[in-house]
Amino acid sequence: MIGNLKPLEIVLIIAVILLLFGAKKLPEMARSLGKSARILKSEAKAMKKDDEPAADAPAEQSAPQAAPKTIQAAPGDVTSARPVSEPGRTTQG
Repeated sequence: MIGNLKPLEIVLIIAVILLLFGAKKLPEMARSLGKSARILKSEAKAMKKDDEPAADAPAEQSAPQAAPKTIQAAPGDVTSARPVSEPGRTTQG
């Protein structure tokens, strides 16, 4: 679809987007979109990591209790960090 657009049409589309959302909101929206993508990627990686040991190790073995894992959206971003509970393990000691 983009291959059929002429340069003038692309400029008009960009101008309409700027008028609708405003120049101040666009960087904020892009930042938010990037942060959401990082969170989704880290959650998917954590889910994949959690599934691998469960499939390989027998359920009867119990590992020593460790500190709860924390997933961060980006390096140094502590505002959206949260503990992750692992299935099959309890936090009671």
